[in-house]
Amino acid sequence: MVKTDESSVCFRHPQEAAHALHTVEGKAAVFRRQPFTIILNYDVAPSPVRVEFKADPGSRTTGLALVAEFAKRGRTVIFAANLHHRGQAIRANLESRRSRRRGRRGRKTRYRKARFLNRVRPAGWLPPSVQSRVDNVAVWYGRLNKLSPLSSAAVETVRFDMQALVNPEISGIEYQQGELAGYELREFLLEKWGRRCAYCGKENVPLEIEHIHPKSRGGSDRVSNLTLACRRCNEAKGNRPVEAFLADRPEVLKRILAQAKAPLKDAAAVNSTRFSIGNVLKAWGLPVTFWSGGRTKLNRTKQGYQKDHWIDAACVGETGAAVAIPEGMRPLQIKATGRGIRQVVRTDKHGFPRNKAGRCKRVNGFQTGDWVRLVQPKGKYTGEYFGRLAGVRTDGRFDIKPNGKPVTANWRNFSLIQRGDGYDYAFERAA
Repeated sequence: MVKTDESSVCFRHPQEAAHALHTVEGKAAVFRRQPFTIILNYDVAPSPVRVEFKADPGSRTTGLALVAEFAKRGRTVIFAANLHHRGQAIRANLESRRSRRRGRRGRKTRYRKARFLNRVRPAGWLPPSVQSRVDNVAVWYGRLNKLSPLSSAAVETVRFDMQALVNPEISGIEYQQGELAGYELREFLLEKWGRRCAYCGKENVPLEIEHIHPKSRGGSDRVSNLTLACRRCNEAKGNRPVEAFLADRPEVLKRILAQAKAPLKDAAAVNSTRFSIGNVLKAWGLPVTFWSGGRTKLNRTKQGYQKDHWIDAACVGETGAAVAIPEGMRPLQIKATGRGIRQVVRTDKHGFPRNKAGRCKRVNGFQTGDWVRLVQPKGKYTGEYFGRLAGVRTDGRFDIKPNGKPVTANWRNFSLIQRGDGYDYAFERAA
C-alpha cells in the first residue's frame, strides 16, 4: 500500500514499491514482505476514492481485483491476483484417510461400535474441498479490506447446467430431476479444452464444436463426445473417426480421449460455491451484488481484454463495462498451501503405522513455512540465504531450500522475517 490519492495506486510490484520506499525514506516502512506492502509513517486524511472488490470464482483458480473509481481517470484496476485453490489436494488427503480407516476396521482388532448415521450436517454444509475455496476468498477479502477502503463487492455467479451438459436434448419435466441453469454448452467446452484447438493446439483463432466420434457414424451430442477444433482441423477430419484422423499422432489421440471422459467435478464445484462466497462476504456489512458469467464475458470482449481470471474479475458486473487496466500490470499469484498436517501417526502405503509424527509444531519460535533469513558463518554453505523453512527439528537443526537444494543449519543462525500464513506468493512473469 503506497497511497490512495489520484496520483498513485494502492498496490505495486515489489521492485516498484521498494523504489518508492527508497525515494520517500523516513516516510514509509515495510508492512509485509509477502506480498510486499508498505505503510506510511504519518497520518493521512481518509481517501474519498471508492474501491470495489471483485471476484471471479473458479474451481481451481479464482480471480481477484480491486477497482478504484477516480474522478479524472475513471475506474482503474489497482490490485489484481489469481488465487489458486488446493481443493484437489484436500480431497486426495480425505480419500487417503478414509481408505486407511476402512482398512483398519477390516483387520482383527478390538470390537468397534457402529458409528454410521450418527452425524448431522448443518444447513449449508459444503464438502471440505469445496469449503476451502470459499474460505480462501473470504480470507483475502478480509485482508484487502484492512489495506484499502472497500465500499462494495461484486461476485460472478457462474452456473453450469449439469444435465444439459450431459444430455443437450433434455427439456420440460425432465428438469425436475435437476437444476435448470442458463449457461451455454459452448462456454463449458471453452473452459474444458482451454480455449484452443484440441488437434493442433492453436489459440486465439475461431473455434468450432467438433464431434470426436462423427455424428454421421452414430456419435451423440453428449459433452463427452464434443471438443473444439479450428476450421482447418475440422474440415481435415471430416466424418472420419478420430482414431483414423490421428493415426500418426498417438499421443494427441490419447490425450483427447482421456480429456473427453473427464468428469464434471470442476463444474460441480463452481455450482456449489456460487452463492456461498457472496453470503460469506455479506457478513462484513458491505453491499454485495451478484452477476452472470455472460455479462462478464461481454464486458471483457467489448474492451478487447484477453482471457484471464483476474481480468474477468475486473470486468464483473455493471461497473466492469468500462475498466482501465494499467499497461504492463501483472497479477499476484497466490497459492494456497495449507498450514501443515495434524496426522498423529505416519503410515506406509498400506496404512500400517510407520512412526510418530513430530509432536512439536514450533521449535525455538520457528515453524515450517515461515519466511526466514539464514546467515551461515562457515562451512560448505557459507553465505546469506532467504526463503521458507522447509522443516524444523527438535534438536535445533532447520532446513531451507533457497535454490531447490536443502541447506541445513543451526536455528541460532536464522532470523524470522514473516510468519507463514498458509499461502505462497509469486508474480507472473512478463510476456
